Amino acid sequence: MLCFFTMGFVDLVGTASNYVQKDLQLTDSQANLFPSLVFFWFLIFSVPTGMVMNKIGRKKTVLISIAITALSLFIPVFGNGYFIMLTAFSLLGIGNAIMQTSLNPLVTNLISGDKLASTLTFGQFVKAIASFLAPILAAWGATTLTPTFGLGWRILFVIYALTSIMAVSALGATPIEEENTERASGTMECLKLLGRPFILLCFLGIMCHVGIDVGTNTIAPKIIMERIGLPLEEAGFATSVYFIFRTAGCFLGAFILRSVSPKIFLGISSVTMLAAMLMLLTCDSLGAIYTGIALIGFGNSNVFPIIFAQALTSSPKEKNEVSGLMIMGLFGGTVFPLAMGYAADAAGQAGAIGIMTAGVIYLIYYTLKTKTSK
Repeated sequence: MLCFFTMGFVDLVGTASNYVQKDLQLTDSQANLFPSLVFFWFLIFSVPTGMVMNKIGRKKTVLISIAITALSLFIPVFGNGYFIMLTAFSLLGIGNAIMQTSLNPLVTNLISGDKLASTLTFGQFVKAIASFLAPILAAWGATTLTPTFGLGWRILFVIYALTSIMAVSALGATPIEEENTERASGTMECLKLLGRPFILLCFLGIMCHVGIDVGTNTIAPKIIMERIGLPLEEAGFATSVYFIFRTAGCFLGAFILRSVSPKIFLGISSVTMLAAMLMLLTCDSLGAIYTGIALIGFGNSNVFPIIFAQALTSSPKEKNEVSGLMIMGLFGGTVFPLAMGYAADAAGQAGAIGIMTAGVIYLIYYTLKTKTSK
């Protein structure tokens, strides 16, 4: 769980890019390059990481990923120049891509069967705590520590770097017995797994989940600005509403999934999101919009661990390769916002909501195509 907490450090990129933009007087396009780098490295490193795990094992791969993360977090201590921060965020993205690919299958060496989905869900809850703390720690550093240490908001990097070192030490000292997975596998061999119908279903499901996640974060304030006319400073609270209910959903899901079939829970979650999308398409009151955003956060909170666990369970001999493919599906966080942008230009935010609704409909289709867990 400490490693899952470390996995959440990647979410500081949103908070940090805003501070860097302010410090360096960057344009929006220059500042937006930072979060874009994260998705880029997921596309590049996910599948190769699956192959590396076959050679050196999952635990060693996770240790390497956390070490890269710690290195990336120490770099901003020496300055906050544009290229320094680009380097730091690139390494942070690389480390997180490797970590997300290797940590989830490592859990299967400790937890198996119908408890896997609930454990991965609880891991996502722990990860969300780190995401929540990032803006709080940055604001604390910016307002309290600047005269004393000179780091200001960058004290966030120091705290998280030290936590990463703790995670490396703790995992390194933890004995974990792994099955023998050493075998030769290439990139094309991994990608050929997408030829299996269920693996492809899971891959597209992950893309839809992440697309809905990033898409909601992007347009939630815009919906309120368009429908209600509130300024961005007030409308921005909509993003916090999403994260609050997403985190609560992860926490509750960890317990619900111990007694409820993942298929049934996924079906309920998907239908909940569909109802929320219809609310966002038709409602004009602030309370109704907040309710819709909250329902999306709650409904989308357990989609990733359920689909990920089902993908790993469906191919027990290729867990490493499957993990790489599923994490590569996080690239949906780039695809969906681009499509939503074009749709919003043509039809307002309703067009963007329509794109996310298509993703929800796919998740309902995915649920119908899966088998009930034993």
